Amino acid sequence: MTHRIHRPWGRSPAAVTIVVALTLFAAACGSNSNSSAGSSSKLPTKIGKGEGALSIIAWAGYAENGSNDPKVNWVAPFEKATGCTTTVKIGNTSDEMVQLMETGDYDGVSASGNASLRLIAAGDVAAVNTKLLTNYPDVAPFLKMRDYNSKDGKMYGMPHGWGANLLMYNADVVNPAPDSWSSVYDTSSPYSGKITAYDDWTVIADAALYLKSSDPSLGIKDPYALDQKQFDAAVALLKKQKPLVGEYWADYLKYEQASRDGSLVLGSSWQVIANAVAAGDNSNPAVNVKTVLPKEGATAWSDTWMISSKAKHPNCMYEWMNWITKPEVNAQVAEWFGEAPANLKACAKTSDPTFCKTYHADDSTYAKKLWYWTVPTSKCLDGRTDVKCVPFQKWVEAWTEVKG
Repeated sequence: MTHRIHRPWGRSPAAVTIVVALTLFAAACGSNSNSSAGSSSKLPTKIGKGEGALSIIAWAGYAENGSNDPKVNWVAPFEKATGCTTTVKIGNTSDEMVQLMETGDYDGVSASGNASLRLIAAGDVAAVNTKLLTNYPDVAPFLKMRDYNSKDGKMYGMPHGWGANLLMYNADVVNPAPDSWSSVYDTSSPYSGKITAYDDWTVIADAALYLKSSDPSLGIKDPYALDQKQFDAAVALLKKQKPLVGEYWADYLKYEQASRDGSLVLGSSWQVIANAVAAGDNSNPAVNVKTVLPKEGATAWSDTWMISSKAKHPNCMYEWMNWITKPEVNAQVAEWFGEAPANLKACAKTSDPTFCKTYHADDSTYAKKLWYWTVPTSKCLDGRTDVKCVPFQKWVEAWTEVKG
């Protein structure tokens, strides 16, 4: 069993921040703005002397300082090596991170794909000079210059780690073993009431990805680029699914427990959750859960360290992006957190020699089946210009309606 941080996971929208996040993104993208963060300033050509301080926003588990486990500390060695005294603000949701970055009080953030494009569009993060990112050449190619972390041919940050949204099932209960997302949408399913789905607007993309294969007449090319007809079909599928759902999950500790007690036996998940449930611990017996990448593919998340366009300590932020993606550090973060490391050289540094195989870190064929979270805009991300696509704020509104 790999090390992982035990905490409520926070990649879903929070009610207290969603209005602010919508306002920020609507202002930046609602009219198809062509603004680009940092467009008025040149990229740095070298990393200067550290400013002596650094303030970052991170997912819990990404910038450990020894307070959770004395043996897990990447901040203190960084401070000693660079002189950059580091303050870490834990971001509980992507929407909270967007809100915090808008203040200009932080030098950088570990942004997921459902936040990064909003940050770029709002001008809150700056493009980076990848020549100054010492580990960038060793990053998996399929994480570079993606629509969620780049714009106009410029890279907006340093890839950190990623994971797929897999189909998890209790192999002692679910028979035959599923190989398609159809299993979570089947209204005649014998597992009705014990099916789960992620509590986030991105599940609309999950439904669209399934429809991409199951209903070719819709013409879906990209699950994040949906015209009104395609969007309505995905939302209708989720409404049809709702009676099957026992509960939507966001807190992965609660999801682990529900999987152990049998109240949830089938639905979307992450490999780290499956590992924990399958391994068990001193107080919980192991459960025979398995994961599969369905034949339709899957959505996925990929996190990128991004630098604020208003950074007060830009040199220290560049130093941090280099430090946290060093092979030995990136390996430690990946195992602690439960994700594929971005730096492929990290695979030789993991304590579990099979870790990268389990998480498909260097499997480009596997990665081609994934659709990393990104933020939908009215300008279709699949290249269509003859129609408008449904923008982000409408996705959030629709998901709220689906849940009721």
